Amino acid sequence: MKSTKKNDAAISADVLRKVARGMLPFYRTIAVSRSYAKAWTRAVITADLGLMGKLLKQAAPLAARQGYGTNAIGYFVDFTFPPPIAVYTNGTTIPPGLVQFTFSTKVHRRIALAVLPLYRELAFNRNFTKALARGIRRNDRQSVSAMVRGLVRSPALKSVSIEESGIALLFKTSDSPYPYRNLLFKGVE
Repeated sequence: MKSTKKNDAAISADVLRKVARGMLPFYRTIAVSRSYAKAWTRAVITADLGLMGKLLKQAAPLAARQGYGTNAIGYFVDFTFPPPIAVYTNGTTIPPGLVQFTFSTKVHRRIALAVLPLYRELAFNRNFTKALARGIRRNDRQSVSAMVRGLVRSPALKSVSIEESGIALLFKTSDSPYPYRNLLFKGVE
């Protein structure tokens, strides 16, 4: 992913709010239901889009109405918007090139639990969401990192960066040799 460019920084609070409201029930279900999270991992690793759709519909109906996919090391849910955004994506993945057909249920559940306060604020706190969108547009790494770290208090959170008109949270746990990234970014049309 590349850094945000000024002409590509049309991210708004409304975009972040819609994505967060769509994904919040999914992350909550991943965090509280081991059986659901295990089924999701199986769908991710085997690239079973039918199972992904069924599971999304069960936990997060708004997310299920979006486009979604997997690269067998993570997943992505694409939310559509009018131009210039067009597509805004959320997902969790191991960075490409490190491993294939691997995705840890245990690590994913820890990440989901860690990001719940962030997605809850994005979904329901208009002032926070406006401030984060403004920080992303201005490429204000310090304030964006402080806002995210104020809510995501996991020691596994190693970095927060601004990328593709969004944010990338890098997690590294002792349970996995691989880092994981939770992403919110302007996707490809």
